[in-house]
Amino acid sequence: MIVSIVHPTSNDRILIAHLDLLFHNSRALFFVCYSLDLTIFRITTKMKTFTTVAISAAFLASNVHAFPTMAMDALTEPLKADAFNVKRTAEIHARQGAAPPQGAGALPAVPPPFDAKAQYVSNKGKYKFVPPGPGDARGECPGLNALANHNYLPHNGYATIQQFIDATNTGFGMAKDLGGFLALYGALVDGNLLGWSINGGPHIGIGGSHNNYEADSSPLKSDLNQYGSNQKLIKDQFYSLYNRQPDAATANYNLEVLRDFRKERYYESIQKNPYYSYLPFTGIEVSQAAFTFIYRFMSNKSAENPEGVLNKDVLKSFMAIYGDDEENLHWKRGYERFPDNFYKRNPTDEYSIPYFEADILYFAETVPEVLELGCNHGAVNTFNTIDAATLSNGAYTAEQAAKNPLCFASAFAKVEIPLITGLSNSQLKPVFDSLNTLTSNMNCASIGSVNQSALTACPGFSFYGGPTGPVAKGAIQDPVLN
Repeated sequence: MIVSIVHPTSNDRILIAHLDLLFHNSRALFFVCYSLDLTIFRITTKMKTFTTVAISAAFLASNVHAFPTMAMDALTEPLKADAFNVKRTAEIHARQGAAPPQGAGALPAVPPPFDAKAQYVSNKGKYKFVPPGPGDARGECPGLNALANHNYLPHNGYATIQQFIDATNTGFGMAKDLGGFLALYGALVDGNLLGWSINGGPHIGIGGSHNNYEADSSPLKSDLNQYGSNQKLIKDQFYSLYNRQPDAATANYNLEVLRDFRKERYYESIQKNPYYSYLPFTGIEVSQAAFTFIYRFMSNKSAENPEGVLNKDVLKSFMAIYGDDEENLHWKRGYERFPDNFYKRNPTDEYSIPYFEADILYFAETVPEVLELGCNHGAVNTFNTIDAATLSNGAYTAEQAAKNPLCFASAFAKVEIPLITGLSNSQLKPVFDSLNTLTSNMNCASIGSVNQSALTACPGFSFYGGPTGPVAKGAIQDPVLN
């Protein structure tokens, strides 16, 4: 495959970085179909040269990994209506003339058209907000809490694998490859093999999954061994994000805003949490999701902004923040809710695993630290990196791990999951099959064994813990938002 830059722009470096991730072979061509500009590039295969107009109209993001042949067939269907092309070109240039709602360089630059009927998420009738009662589990994840409060998930906060897949797809537009993997992982590693709780302790739910699912340096919630809990909402963290968009009329907490905030939170954990650990799966993968999911799932889509805009009111609604006085807002634990007139992602643009991987690389463009491993050594500001080659016994170099973070994290998970769960390979086959499927076109190297001694210098290293735990000596705490 040959990628030709026709009219170079300042976005070319971003484009090429994403193309390098996406085009591993000619059968699995794309997961992002919307180019940065109609004139930026053309893609040539042995079969045919395609303009980005044809690519944009043909591609369905959620189907590429499951149906690579169908994706190729779609690409070979040229658009026949010149009038459509002209109109589409004008729309794209007009949209790109303004500040990009989702963040400069973030993909897709041009989303599919808004479809109100397909994208509407009800908060009425059987989906009306019902606050949690005694015995109802609510945990660290605001999106899962909101789904339970509106009965997209069972109201008690415990759900089966299929219920998690269906709820995240219906409520937010999470593709079923990503939803399926997260649900399987939660059930097998942190649940009872059939389902899991959105709170709970070790082997019950996400609340007890510290460093195997839940991780430190989250956007708004507390680090486990900094505060003795992974479920408090920290006032300074909230206002640091909230005040990044001071004008309510134009506020949009997009990926550009969130990756700047992510860098701050990464270093804040180093500076304040003596037990901060940043490991392959929970660090490189899951901790980024806590940031990218905020915009990708909580931004409200519209005809004017099909990419989605996440304003102050919508952010507060999903984060259970209440009050009208900007300086004295308060948090009601477990009261996350879908706002009125909320529209999720277009079904043809669901947020899939490859889409998420591109967002990780987008973050890494300005925060390369998120692709490194390391930990504090029992005191603040003692963070040292852990060499990927040492940890993987030579299977991956640091450069290879950074270039293919999904490969590295998946290979690490395959080795560690049997050790931390005590489950047999036959019991873990569903999650291993899921890992194999999502990396099948990436030629990933496997890890024969993990060098556990590389982690012994990390006092915060564990694969289970929470929702409460000991406060590390020397931890620096900030006020909690109540």
